[in-house]
Amino acid sequence: MSEHSNFCLTVLQTSDIHGYMLPIQYANNEPTEQGFAKLAALIAEQRALHSHCIVIDNGDLIQGTPLAYHHARLNAAAPNPMIRCLNELRYDAAVIGNHEFNYGLPLLDKAVGESSFPWLSANIVSEASGEPYFGKPFIVKSFDNGLRVAILGLTTNFIPNWEKAEHIAGLRFEPVVDAAKKWTDYLREKERADVVIVSYHGGFERDLASGEPTEPLTGENVGYALCSEVEGIDVLLTGHQHRTIAGRQIHGVTVIQPGTQAAYLGKVQLQLKRENGCWHIASAASELLPVEGAGTVERIVRLLREDEALTQQWLDQPIGKLLGDMSITDPMDVRLKEHPLIEFINRVQMDISGARISNTALFDNISPGFPPDITMRDIVSNYIYPNTLQVIRISGQDMKDALERSASYFAAYTGGPVQVNPSFSEPKPQHYNYDMWEGIEYKLNISRPEGERVVSLTCEGQPVEPNRQYDVVMNNYRAGGGGNYTMFHGKPVVRDIPTDMAELLATYIMEKGTIEASLNSNWEVVWDEVRPE
Repeated sequence: MSEHSNFCLTVLQTSDIHGYMLPIQYANNEPTEQGFAKLAALIAEQRALHSHCIVIDNGDLIQGTPLAYHHARLNAAAPNPMIRCLNELRYDAAVIGNHEFNYGLPLLDKAVGESSFPWLSANIVSEASGEPYFGKPFIVKSFDNGLRVAILGLTTNFIPNWEKAEHIAGLRFEPVVDAAKKWTDYLREKERADVVIVSYHGGFERDLASGEPTEPLTGENVGYALCSEVEGIDVLLTGHQHRTIAGRQIHGVTVIQPGTQAAYLGKVQLQLKRENGCWHIASAASELLPVEGAGTVERIVRLLREDEALTQQWLDQPIGKLLGDMSITDPMDVRLKEHPLIEFINRVQMDISGARISNTALFDNISPGFPPDITMRDIVSNYIYPNTLQVIRISGQDMKDALERSASYFAAYTGGPVQVNPSFSEPKPQHYNYDMWEGIEYKLNISRPEGERVVSLTCEGQPVEPNRQYDVVMNNYRAGGGGNYTMFHGKPVVRDIPTDMAELLATYIMEKGTIEASLNSNWEVVWDEVRPE
């Protein structure tokens, strides 16, 4: 071997696929420019172009679509369809994401067992042994020229703030930065790794250019800290935030994040040179390859055919009828004044839980609402997360603080159409973090400064008292303080309802046979008119 050798290594990354295996939108089966079956074409192209490729999934794979839901809830004994597809493409490794736990540890353990590749997470350890629960914290790829490339897996340690306790029983989530320091040193010193790639299911807590905080420093996302505080990382693959990031370095670490729903393939290309017996990175570049325009890999479609047919059959089962109108034409209108769909969801939550106060959200801007003849497709098109319900006991002050948090969803009104506060749209849309309440009466004035927008708040006609206790039903994500609703974190749980909300909604409608759109208009968002100067 020549003392001066060159080597090109290509790292291909997927992340936050969320069960989007086929290029369709389940609400109407219209084609989309996303999905693993199209992304697979890009992976094949890159492998044909580059001799040395490593392919890694960065987590949040097995939850997120009706296909994933149907498998988990109704067909779990069958092989996992998402795992079959990654096996087919000969992935080198995958990292545990937070949504991997949504259907419980037995389903996750089964998926890991069916994988022909290892699942990595150095900081998720067994409480009993202290060892990495999923077996391998890292892998090392050795090449014929002596090059050793290590891939270390890490997972956001914020999972206990969101996930149901029984889904993570027996696990401990260690701080990501501490685990990264420990294992990076080990990989460099003991495993003699020439290149260290960290695949972290988490994102960035600071602006990539300035280093200024972009979110409360809770520990949910620590990508910037990994680059600035951990010696020895060459490449940081990220996810969780659903951002599109490429062509960037932080403190010399090449970083990338390929969005969500298999819309992009992340690509990092390393040019390596061997000098004086040691390999070093001569240059590094990262880019995102869009699946838009890519063909569909038919062997992936064939692998999914049986699961997809069962899912489609399930989705089109009629479950009930609607009197009145619950369709959504403008999602902003839904958030400015109560809509029959939101009132219905809150009423179901109150009916099932026995609580007299409820909150919920319109999760995204493509929810279509309910048509006159309701099917399971309509349920999962509107309630897209596998949330369960909890009743927690909060103070009147907590309630007001939560309403102020929701009111900050709107940018300060200065005239024209109402706008979303950039903090709820960047780095990713967070429409699901704006809650609407039932069982109380309130008014938000978005012309006022943040923190001073709740201009009236009553319960059953009486002012909400700051020190009085109120029982409120909400989804488990919010009850744990998710979405920076820190006032809810750690509050007493009065009742836990461990059934998916989509299933609860479907059962409620089937039992009623016919539901009716209604409004009591218990809340509204207002603003002061702006007079022309």
